[in-house]
This record gives sequence, structure tokens and C-alpha cells, in this order.
Amino acid sequence: MKHINQHLNRTVNNQNINDRLIQLMEVVQKDKDVQEFIASNREYLSDEDILKSSAKLYEYVKEKEKFLANDASMIAPGYEPKLFLNHHFIDVTYVPTEELIRKKEYETVRNRVNAISMPKDIKDASLDSFNITSERKEALSASITFMKDYLDNPKEFHQGLYLYGTFGVGKTYLLGAIANSLAIKGVKSTILHFPTFCVEMKQSIKDDSVASKLDSVKKTPILMLDDIGADSMSTWIRDDILGVILQYRMQEKLPTFFSSNLDMKQLEEEHLRFSQKGDDEPLKAKRIMERIKYLSKQITMIGENRRLDNEF
Repeated sequence: MKHINQHLNRTVNNQNINDRLIQLMEVVQKDKDVQEFIASNREYLSDEDILKSSAKLYEYVKEKEKFLANDASMIAPGYEPKLFLNHHFIDVTYVPTEELIRKKEYETVRNRVNAISMPKDIKDASLDSFNITSERKEALSASITFMKDYLDNPKEFHQGLYLYGTFGVGKTYLLGAIANSLAIKGVKSTILHFPTFCVEMKQSIKDDSVASKLDSVKKTPILMLDDIGADSMSTWIRDDILGVILQYRMQEKLPTFFSSNLDMKQLEEEHLRFSQKGDDEPLKAKRIMERIKYLSKQITMIGENRRLDNEF
């Protein structure tokens, strides 16, 4: 760097460059990484080339300081500044850190699961943390079998699962774990709390967004309807929302999952059969139930309420 100082002094004397350039170079010359970079590329760089790169070298030094201090005010947070040679000019590039790459990969996976009105912990649900008991072994085994079959032959039709059991036995968590496991493999899915979705669909009538919301749900590659049977279902929801979703997915042979506190027989006879007005409509209930049975296989999940201990 001694040659650069001499050249700089001559340049300053000859061209009356302001003190700012001198200050920049004084800061830059003290940086070990800059010194090593120039030394390793000296055959390609003249003193004049280095001086012309002074602004970039200064940028590198200051941004490196911010990077090491984890200062969010840096030009590219999460990216490490690096020097590179650009046609006899020293320039700065910003390289993503391993932590940033992992974070982006994590966000990419999470974004493949469209969770609508679902608990936050479902976003982090995993099969590894799903507690295996004799009562829950069948559900876990069926889930693993589905995922393997689907990933091996995604264009073929694969029956989803109808997880039936009492409150808190892990039905919702297992659905989330399946969705997240598939997301890691690049598969998109939608998991939604069906009673809340029904309320939102009714509200969507006001802004005429029913059709668009219905389309996004019914066309998703993997659909999971959580807590079906827990709502007070109107005939409009049963026939024009649920019925349309199931009909489309049956025709297109798209995997569909359900969770419920009611088994299939109870869902048909106690929930789908009677309208809010009390009308008995067994044929309409049967029509809906035929689609559910075509799309899914019933699996019983029993056990203690794990939410009380925050276990899954």
C-alpha cells in the first residue's frame, strides 16, 4: 500500500483532489481483507486502478463492519460483502449467508402450506414430534403410506384420510404434519378450519368474492378440511360450498383430507341431514357423504386430550 500512498500524494498535488479521497484510502488501507485482496491480484491492478476503486473499497470496509455487528442498516441485510475483480476495477458483491439461505428455504417450504384460520403451531407441526401410541399408530401409518404413494405417483388418484376422534387427540396436528412433510417435497396444500371458512364465505357475499375464494380452495393440489361437522351448517354451505368443493375434487381426483369429532355415519345422520330450519333432507346428506367416502378413508383416533399438556 506504500506505492498507493505515494501515487495518491502525487495525484492530490497535481489535481487538487479533496481530502475526502485521502480519508477514504486511510480507512481502506487499514483493512486486512482489502490488503490481502489487492496483494493477491496485484498483477492485474495498477495504483491508479486501486485509486479508482476507492469508493467501492470504502463501501466494502464499512458494510463489512455492519455485517459483523449484525447492523440492519447495511445495504443488503443477511448478505456478506465480498470483493471481486471487475476488469481492472475492484467491486463489491453481496453473498447470501448460510443462515439466510436456510431462512429462505424455510420460508419457501412454509409458503407451500396455505393455512386458513388455523392455530399457529400447525405451521411447525411435524411427524417427528407426533407422539406414537397404540391408539394413534394406524393414523400415522396411513399418513406415511399416503405420502409415499402420492409422491411416487402424483398424477394418480390417492384417497385422503378422514380422521375421526374426540377433542384434542391430535387430528389437526397430524393434518398439519402431513401438509408440512409434503411441502418439503415441493407439494402445495391448503389446510383450513372449516367452521371459520363457512363464516368467511357468508361474509364474502357482500363483496362478491365467493367464487374466487371457492376456486382457490377447491383447486388446491391437497385440501384438508379441519373440524368438519363442528359448525351449524346451512343448506347453502352444505350444497353450494361443500358440495361444489367435493364434486370438483372428486371429478379431478384430487386428494382431500378431513378431521372431525363425528364419524362418517354421525356426520351424515346428525349433521348433514338436517338444515338449520329443521328440514330433514336425507338424500342431500347422502349425496355429500358419498363424495366424502370416495375422497377419503376413515381412521379412528382415540386417546387423552393432549392439548391440556401441550403435547401432540
